[in-house]
Amino acid sequence: MTTTMTNTASNDYQMLTLQTQGGVARLTLNRPELRNAFNEQLIDELGRAFGQLGADPAVRVIVLAAAGKAFCAGADLNWMKSMAHYGWEENYSDAKRLAEMLWSIYSCPVPVIARVQGDAFAGGVGLLSVCDVVVAAESATFCLSEAKLGLLPATIAPYVVRALGEQASRRYFVTAERFSAERALAHGLVHELASAETLDTQVDALASAIVANGPAAVRACKKLVQDVAHRAITPELREDTARRIADIRASEEGREGVQSFLAKRPPAWLMG
Repeated sequence: MTTTMTNTASNDYQMLTLQTQGGVARLTLNRPELRNAFNEQLIDELGRAFGQLGADPAVRVIVLAAAGKAFCAGADLNWMKSMAHYGWEENYSDAKRLAEMLWSIYSCPVPVIARVQGDAFAGGVGLLSVCDVVVAAESATFCLSEAKLGLLPATIAPYVVRALGEQASRRYFVTAERFSAERALAHGLVHELASAETLDTQVDALASAIVANGPAAVRACKKLVQDVAHRAITPELREDTARRIADIRASEEGREGVQSFLAKRPPAWLMG
C-alpha cells in the first residue's frame, strides 16, 4: 500500500511531496517552475522532513528526488534579491539555516539515495553531496557556480570536498565551470549513471538492496563510515570498532541474522 502525505497536520509540506511504501520514503522537491531552487521555506521543510523520517523506525531508506527538469538550481532568485539588502547578522543567520539543513540530511540515521534527474548547481551540488548514494541521469550537469556571483560555496564545502575530492574541488570551486555527469562519476560525486528510462529502475534496485538488510545494521553501518573516515587507526579506534561489532553480534537482530543464514531461511525482518 502506498500512502501520500502532503499538507497534513504532521507533514504539512508546501514545497515537498512525501510517499512511503515498504520502508521506502520518497521525498520530492516540488518547485519545478523554479528549478527546485532553495528559499527559506524549502530549507526549513527539508530539515523538518529529514528529522521526522530519521526518527521513524518504519523508514528504512529515503529517496530524495525532484520534480521537473532540474534537480536543484541552488538559491531562488527572489530569495537572493532579498538577501542583497541583508546585513552581516542576517546573512549569518541565513547561512546557518542552510548549514543546519544540510547537517540534518548528512546526519540522518537512515540511508539517503539522491535521484538526480537533471541539473544540480551550487547548493544543489551540496544537497546531493550529503546523500549516501547518488544516481544521476547521463544528461545531468553540475556546477559550483558561486564564484561567478562573487560568492563562495562555504556551507556546502565540507560535504562537497568529501564527495567530489580535494583536487577536483580546487578546480571547480574557482572556475565555476559546468561539468558532466560522466566527470561527476569519475570524481566520485556520483555513484551510478542511468538513462532517463532506467533511472527509476536503478534507484529502486538500490533501495530494495538496502531494505533487504538488517534495519539496525544499516543504520549502524552508515554511522560507522562517518565515524571512522579520515581517522587515524589508533588503539582507541580499534577498541571502538571491536565494541561495535560485539554489540551488534549480541543484539537480537544480529543473532537472528546469523541464525537465519545458517538455517538457510529468510531473516525475520524480511518476513514481517
